[in-house]
Amino acid sequence: MTISAPGGLRPDIAAATRVVVKVGSSSLTTAAGEIADDRITALAAALAARHGAGTQVVLVSSGAIASGLVPLGLTRRPSDLATQQAAASVGQGLLIARYTAAFARHGIRTGQVLLSADDLMRRTHYRNAQRTLDRLLELGVLPVVNENDTVATDEIRFGDNDRLAALVAHVTHAKALVLLSDVDGVYDGDPRRGTAQRIAEVRGQADLEGIRLGRGLRAGQGSQGSQGALGSHAAHGSGIGGMATKVEAALIASAAGIPTVVADAASAPAALAGDPVGTFFAAHGRRPATRLLWLRHAAVARGSLRLDPGAGYSDLG
Repeated sequence: MTISAPGGLRPDIAAATRVVVKVGSSSLTTAAGEIADDRITALAAALAARHGAGTQVVLVSSGAIASGLVPLGLTRRPSDLATQQAAASVGQGLLIARYTAAFARHGIRTGQVLLSADDLMRRTHYRNAQRTLDRLLELGVLPVVNENDTVATDEIRFGDNDRLAALVAHVTHAKALVLLSDVDGVYDGDPRRGTAQRIAEVRGQADLEGIRLGRGLRAGQGSQGSQGALGSHAAHGSGIGGMATKVEAALIASAAGIPTVVADAASAPAALAGDPVGTFFAAHGRRPATRLLWLRHAAVARGSLRLDPGAGYSDLG
């Protein structure tokens, strides 16, 4: 584990020809839950610069539910799924309209892609999503991806866009993943207490041993297996993720050979340029077979298996 920031560039990030960038709700909305146009403008400018340099960019964006709260007269993120879906239905249109206008100022076309966990669990759906994203990129379009909250169910959903971003990076054969939020990296403690230090580089899950990532839980632990959404729920619906979900997503991607950076949205230009900002998760694994990826990460396993004392033995001679 490296605490102090290493010098020099991160060449695998700087040279990546296809990059997936994820931005969280808290980086896109005001304290009142409204879309912050200046933040979207700044993000679009950063991605447009990388796009203009010849890199294919996929944006995974949260914010649909948060964007729909004010128009519906809601003051907090709703707790019931039906109202969350209604807010997402209203907010998604507002969100994509802002992105379309922001990227158009740079001469970039956008395309909306809404995915559900089911789309990455069924082979035919997975292949179709892969073909669609590849074709959009070939046509010079910047895809804006979000979970399809209006149809997702409690049983089959990602629940946070960090894990979705890691899976999209796998689906699109991306060369790098950048996770942007309102925190400038992963710390070895609570950064609000002043004594915590930012971890500049992670080369494997062992480097995070003992690090607490919210609600007293450690890296790799979660209420839903290794992909638990462990972050705090903000009052205005700024997402259900947290640093834990970003770390889990970064570990998923880096273990599949995709270098990942976790940084704050204000550092997007530097992070995309390969500058030593945020926390860098070095690629340390090989791309797994697609089916193994589905089984391990595309959905949260529920249920249990019980074996009676005689299981495994045959009465047949």
